[in-house]
Amino acid sequence: MNKKEMTSSMKTRKLITNIIVHVCLTLLSLIWLVPIAWVVMQSFSGTMAPTSDLIPKSWSLNNYIKLFTDTSIFNFPKMFKNTFIIAVFTCLISTFFALSVSYCMSRLRFKMRKKYMNIAMILGLFPGFMSMVAVYYILKAIGLSEGAMIRVALVLVYSASSGLSFYIAKGFFDTIPKSLDEAAYLDGCTKFQVFTKVTIPLSKPIIVYTVLTSFMGPWLDFIFAKVICRANAEYYTVAIGLWNMLEKEYLNSWYSCFAAGAVVISIPIAILFIFMQRYYTEGLSGAVKG
Repeated sequence: MNKKEMTSSMKTRKLITNIIVHVCLTLLSLIWLVPIAWVVMQSFSGTMAPTSDLIPKSWSLNNYIKLFTDTSIFNFPKMFKNTFIIAVFTCLISTFFALSVSYCMSRLRFKMRKKYMNIAMILGLFPGFMSMVAVYYILKAIGLSEGAMIRVALVLVYSASSGLSFYIAKGFFDTIPKSLDEAAYLDGCTKFQVFTKVTIPLSKPIIVYTVLTSFMGPWLDFIFAKVICRANAEYYTVAIGLWNMLEKEYLNSWYSCFAAGAVVISIPIAILFIFMQRYYTEGLSGAVKG
C-alpha cells in the first residue's frame, strides 16, 4: 500500500470515527433534553393530571397562575422567598469561606496543613446527610429548630462545611504565579491585600464556579430542609413544596403546577449563570494575560 492509499484509509477511518462519536453524542443529548422538554411542555398543559403526552393537547398558563395565586394548600410564593433568602446568604458565606480556605491551603505553609487536607478529603467522601440527625439535635439544643430561626439554621447547615470544599479552588490558586504575591509583598501589601487585590481579580472563573455551586446547593436541597423544617409549612423551601405536590392526594390536581414550579425554580439559576458568564470569560482572558 502506497502513501496515498494509507492517507486515504486513515481519513476514512477518522471520518467513520467522527460520525460514530457525533451520533452517540446526539443520542445522549436527546436523552438529556427529552425529560426537560417534557416538564416544560407539561407546565403549559391545559390538564392538571399527569399525562404521557410529550406535546399537550391543550395549552394554558393556568398552571403558573394557580402556582402563584392558590396559596390555600401550597404557598409557593412564600416557599420561593424562603429558598431565595437562604440561598443568597448561604452563597455569600460559603463563597467567602471556600475561597479563604483555598487561598490559605495554596499559599500559606503551617503545621498540620497536609494532615488537614487529608482529613478534609476523607470527610468529603461521606455524604452530608449521614450527619443530619446529629445536626438536627444540635440545632434543637441551641434553639434554632423553631420559628424564624429555621432559616438561620438552614444557612448554617449549608455554609458550615463550605471550607472543606477547597480542593478545586486551591488547584486554581496554585496556577497563579507566586511571583505576583512576592511583588505585592515588596510593595508593602499584607496577606489580606494580596488575596483581595491580586489573587481575586485573577480568579474570576473559580469565583463564578464557587458562587454557582454555593447557590445551587441550598436552592435544590431537599433532605436537610425536610429534616429541619419538619411540619413548619411557613418555612418550607421550594424543594419540599414541589415534593408535596406529588403526594397521592394532590397528584391529579397539582401535577402540572409541579411542572410549572420546576420551570420557575430553574429561572434564578439560569439568570445567575448568564449574568456571571461574562465575568467567567473576562477572568479567563485576564488570567492568560497575567
